[in-house]
Amino acid sequence: MGKGCMTATKYFLFLLNLIFFLFGAVIMGFGLWLLLDNQSFIVVLNNSTPVKVACYILIGVGAFSMLMGFLGCLGAIYEIRCLLGLYFTCLLLILIAQIAAGALIYFQKDVLNDEMSKIVTKVLHNYPGNNSTTEQAWDFIQRNMECCGWSGRMDWSGNMVIVNSSQLLFPCSCQNISLATGNFSDSGFCEAQTPDWPVYDVGCAASVESWLLTNIGMVLGISLGVALIKLLGMILSICLCRNIHTEDYTKVPKY
Repeated sequence: MGKGCMTATKYFLFLLNLIFFLFGAVIMGFGLWLLLDNQSFIVVLNNSTPVKVACYILIGVGAFSMLMGFLGCLGAIYEIRCLLGLYFTCLLLILIAQIAAGALIYFQKDVLNDEMSKIVTKVLHNYPGNNSTTEQAWDFIQRNMECCGWSGRMDWSGNMVIVNSSQLLFPCSCQNISLATGNFSDSGFCEAQTPDWPVYDVGCAASVESWLLTNIGMVLGISLGVALIKLLGMILSICLCRNIHTEDYTKVPKY
């Protein structure tokens, strides 16, 4: 490989790793958003251990990708063979793990859907109207998506507060504004005048699934972009590593 080609490869690998570093930051930020956001459906799912594990995995993968991007930049710009070799090995392992994780999610999607349905049903049955973080998230979903329950309004029929009350109670966040009379609350339970609740008839499953598919599409798009960058980075790093015959460690800044 000529000197000009080596220089071009070195700086292109540096640029590639800078992009890789930024992609890692995006993945870690997405994992943190899923874990900390209290205004979306993910709060309802946070009681599920698999969801929390997935969030921590995203954060870990993002942080590790940022570290690999930094090592790749350092190895490329200062032509350090051991760093380039370590970088190649780590990229290969991450790529294999990413493909395995994607395949697992794809083939287990029905199990994930069932798990999600069970979690939401449990939330609705145990909803006490105390305005907790999980309740606020579900109220936010029903109010803004104009829906009631997961499959429909009858999902609330198993709620212990509604079942044990002598009054005709219904979830206030389900209330159909067009049918509302007088003042009404955004959370907790409201009292109905008749057994026919003035609520939305449609369930939230379709809207929530659409929201999840939109965000999953974004995650898959980012993951595909990162995978392509990894593959190109592996090719460039091994080419650069093979063409570095001597290493000058005096180029590396000392702190």
